[in-house]
Amino acid sequence: MPEMHFQVRWPDGREENCYSPSLVVREHLAVGGSYPVPEFVHRVSTALNIGSERVRSKYGYACSSALDQLAAIEAASTAYAPDERVVVLSFDPAE
Repeated sequence: MPEMHFQVRWPDGREENCYSPSLVVREHLAVGGSYPVPEFVHRVSTALNIGSERVRSKYGYACSSALDQLAAIEAASTAYAPDERVVVLSFDPAE
């Protein structure tokens, strides 16, 4: 299963490298996309849960790394107002 990383910039300028166990993130985020914080969290939640379920289908257990990444994103998002935006900087492997 191809894993990937995606880099984002939070509203305060902090950049974070995030993990996904699947390329499904590309279906929910776009490089250069700018998303209001709640929408970003929703999109990432959808993608990481799908990725985790793909791991479960293949190996018989959920992907704890995807769920940990989602928890970290959800926690980080609480520091920002709903109208602030998160920007997707890159995917690795590159598009």
